[in-house]
Amino acid sequence: MAIAAHPQQDRAALGIVMTLAAYAFFSVIDTSVKWLVLAGLPAFQLAFMRYAPHFIISTLLVLRQGVSWSSFQTDHLGLVLARGFLLASATLFNFITLNYLSLTVTGSIMFSAPIIVCALSWPLLGERVGPWRWFAIILGFMGVLVVIRPFDAAFHWIALLNVYNAFSLALYSIITRKIAGVVAAETMQFYMGAFGALTLAPFAVWVWVPPASGLEWGLLIGLGIAGWAGHEIFSRAHTYAPANTLMPYTYSFLLYLAVASYVVFNDVPDQWTLLGASIIVVSGLIIWRRTARKELP
Repeated sequence: MAIAAHPQQDRAALGIVMTLAAYAFFSVIDTSVKWLVLAGLPAFQLAFMRYAPHFIISTLLVLRQGVSWSSFQTDHLGLVLARGFLLASATLFNFITLNYLSLTVTGSIMFSAPIIVCALSWPLLGERVGPWRWFAIILGFMGVLVVIRPFDAAFHWIALLNVYNAFSLALYSIITRKIAGVVAAETMQFYMGAFGALTLAPFAVWVWVPPASGLEWGLLIGLGIAGWAGHEIFSRAHTYAPANTLMPYTYSFLLYLAVASYVVFNDVPDQWTLLGASIIVVSGLIIWRRTARKELP
């Protein structure tokens, strides 16, 4: 018998705190990865280690229900695996770009994902998108262009991988929305970890570089633990508050990255990155506000 999904509860404050905590874990991942890629560890190795501990933890939690194949079953296996592919590929490309771009640049581009979700909600989910939200969508893409600056001398083509990441995370979010409350969080976590670990393992073994210190080993192992914890907390946050309530607090990620970028790497975002990030945040908040008003009875 498949694991049952957790019932929804009305505890918005707890959901908000959990969202802030989840994105703190996600910022730890990006900061650790940038440290490790600058130390010479390859992106495939880091991406594998992002999923390997995650896979082990999620497997143990599923088996806690009893050793049975039914514990791993789901009627939505195709969507669950597609969700795993989208996140694993976005993770790998994000880790590659962190070798070339700052934390705030990669984070800003990837945070256009909620804007892309809104743009795709009409063709994929059949949701009506009004003029205000279309304005916010266009504004958000202008913000991405300000961050990337494709016609500027400082432009690096690797930023296009982050654009792919934003689209992947948008589709990942749409799939999660469709199966949330139907597929248990433990099941989604298991398949996410399994897909990432098993598909990336051969590449990681091929390029493996032994960490040079205890700190690097700790950061490497911590990637998967922080990834599992962040996704577990964020998934459960949605059982305490609706997505529209939690969405504005996801932008805490950009604040976390800006602080980490300065404290750890002494990297201060330039004025164009700050402007573009601000435009993306404003457009996301417009979409959130209009969506919230639309859903009022």
